[in-house]
Amino acid sequence: MSLNNSIGEGDMTSRPSKRIRVPTQNFAPDPETAEEQRMIEQALANSRKDTVRDVEILSTIPFGPTFYPTKEEFSGDPLIYLEKIRSVAEKYGICKIVPPEGWNPPFAVDLDCPKKFQTKDQSIHRLQEGISFGDGTEYTVREYQKMATAWSKKWKRRYSAPDTAGAATEDVEKKDTEGGTVGEGLPSIPVSSSAAVTSTEPTITSSSSVQNNEPSPSTTSSSTVTSSDDLLKSENGGSVTNNYEMKIGGDTPKETIIMSPENLERDYWDIVEMQSHEVDVDYGNDIDTSEVGSGFPISQRGRSVNSPNFQKSENDDLPEPEFGTEEYYRETFWNLNNIPNSKNSVLRHLKVGINGINVPWLYFGCLFSTFCWHNEDNYMYSINYHHKGAPKQWYGVPGTKQDADGVERVFKNYLSMKMRDVPDLLHHITTSFSPRILNQEGVRVCKLLQHAGEYIVTFPRAFHGGFSLGPNCGEAVNFALHDWIPHAVDANERYRTFARPSVFSHDRLVYTMAHWVTELRTKEICSALAQELRRLKNEELLLRAKLIKAGVRDVSNDVELPPNRLDQLDEESADYDDKRLCHSCKHICFFSAVCCECSESKVSCLRHSHYMCRCSIKRKYLLVWTKEKEMNDTIAKVERRGEELGNSNVVSLVDGDLLEKYATKDKYHHKTYDVSVDPICVLEKEVPQLISSAASSIASARSSSASPELKQHPVQATSQGVDTVTAEQIASAEALVENVVKLDQSA
Repeated sequence: MSLNNSIGEGDMTSRPSKRIRVPTQNFAPDPETAEEQRMIEQALANSRKDTVRDVEILSTIPFGPTFYPTKEEFSGDPLIYLEKIRSVAEKYGICKIVPPEGWNPPFAVDLDCPKKFQTKDQSIHRLQEGISFGDGTEYTVREYQKMATAWSKKWKRRYSAPDTAGAATEDVEKKDTEGGTVGEGLPSIPVSSSAAVTSTEPTITSSSSVQNNEPSPSTTSSSTVTSSDDLLKSENGGSVTNNYEMKIGGDTPKETIIMSPENLERDYWDIVEMQSHEVDVDYGNDIDTSEVGSGFPISQRGRSVNSPNFQKSENDDLPEPEFGTEEYYRETFWNLNNIPNSKNSVLRHLKVGINGINVPWLYFGCLFSTFCWHNEDNYMYSINYHHKGAPKQWYGVPGTKQDADGVERVFKNYLSMKMRDVPDLLHHITTSFSPRILNQEGVRVCKLLQHAGEYIVTFPRAFHGGFSLGPNCGEAVNFALHDWIPHAVDANERYRTFARPSVFSHDRLVYTMAHWVTELRTKEICSALAQELRRLKNEELLLRAKLIKAGVRDVSNDVELPPNRLDQLDEESADYDDKRLCHSCKHICFFSAVCCECSESKVSCLRHSHYMCRCSIKRKYLLVWTKEKEMNDTIAKVERRGEELGNSNVVSLVDGDLLEKYATKDKYHHKTYDVSVDPICVLEKEVPQLISSAASSIASARSSSASPELKQHPVQATSQGVDTVTAEQIASAEALVENVVKLDQSA
């Protein structure tokens, strides 16, 4: 009987078959969904912390100190100059140094280099999330400038006059065919009194502040207080823009909005904090100067790691070249290729080139490209030179334990979930928090605006960060004064906590400094170095005794080890150090190491030998490179040197009143400087136009020079609409045409 027939048509008592229950499955969230959920939870937690966003706090952040060395000071060792300003400058974490008038180094980057460099794709609207940067587009130098200029021009169209803002918005929303990975649909800037330029801020300038590369007013008195209107009339080069422009056909002034650093700063943090726009930019950071060249010329006296005659002693007694000469720019220690190897820099003992440490990195930035909050490797000093282009906005935090810990506390509070997964997030340099947040969390913050031709110096352990205001090119390198030793100890301990390899052995560098004891210049330096040597010795001997007592065999008398080289850190020494990294904390085992019979390659520092393997302690043995007697002799040598020297007598160059005046001037420029969108070099598409323009100038020059009527007006003949031109200017224009033609042919 079939199943259908077994149930009669009128059989209402038959029960339907039961449905099969689907087994319950454990919930496994999609990884992306889980990540999004964590981000939402973190955002909700942060919203409860940051309940009020007062954007005006940005305008109250104080400006850091700016220093103006004289030609005499700039002709000497920059590290000696920094020692004289350190007592004040390090309280801010960063400072700015403006070279004296006449400073004009050649720009040595190979702009026509066909090699492409890799960029980082930065999502500016997600910088608070701690996400890693992906790879951006690869560019040549000129390709990057083309992209960066198009992007800046696109953003600047938002700064149209209020009555044309709508039209500007439509233009911005069109697809930009000139490049730039930026968000679409950028609205016009909102018109408000806070965004408009005002002329109520006075500026105080001095005659020493007029620099070749700085958009500053020229004055004749060091204590003159100049109103904004007077300043605008006397401005050199028109880099500070007037607040008002006259309507065509009328006399009524109207307020205009310029793309000033202050306005761009507000735009930037609106994007970062409020996600007002989705903006992605390509940042050309950490570019190897061996690929496209340094912005500075290479020393011929062996002062650069890249010099073929690096640190040859026969060049030590040569006199310093005169300021402003071609040789001066090659040999001065203000040249970033040379400064790590100054006689007063600890890093001069490094005979191997380490990119970013004693070999400069090059940086190509565009509008909003960001160098996120970080401090330097091994808590060293750094110096950044701005070669060309739009300014950079910098922020700095003092390197004190209180302030540095405060920055880390903000990261832990606002990215607690992320830092559970990535404990060393700060070392990734991918996260930016507004100085507003740091300020309200009790962290001291200052800011600086760096123009082309200016230096920014960061001090040990000082957190710093910032962003570019347009197309630019900068260069940076590390150096270390002897006062850096205590900070180096802290950095070394931190690296061991996170199992992060150091760029060089702290212990080796300290003992190399002691080897060159005659280079220690002050009693204070000797005291700090001797203190660190004693600390290392005491820990080393204590742990050796404990391990031997526990059963570890000391085979130092049976195994002959190559002695540690103490006169320098060269390639061979660095390779040897790489083979004795502690398996646990990645510390370089310079004095001694624990090994086990179970492995021919694994070693451990004395702190972590119990993590190395599960073997019996009887199978472990101790290798010793530095004996106790050698340690004691080294300490005694440094102490004797300290006794020979008297207390240091560093004369401070800091004038508190001048610093305040310079800060006032910086604040004024922050409001009124009209940021350029021009590239740092001539773009290919501009060459024909430039040739035509130059040729036209030559024709006009020749015509005007032959006109007797114009000769009666030595300054200008405005009625004819032609400027008088000298023979030198004609020759200069002809040379320009010739150079541009050559450039076009090579392109």
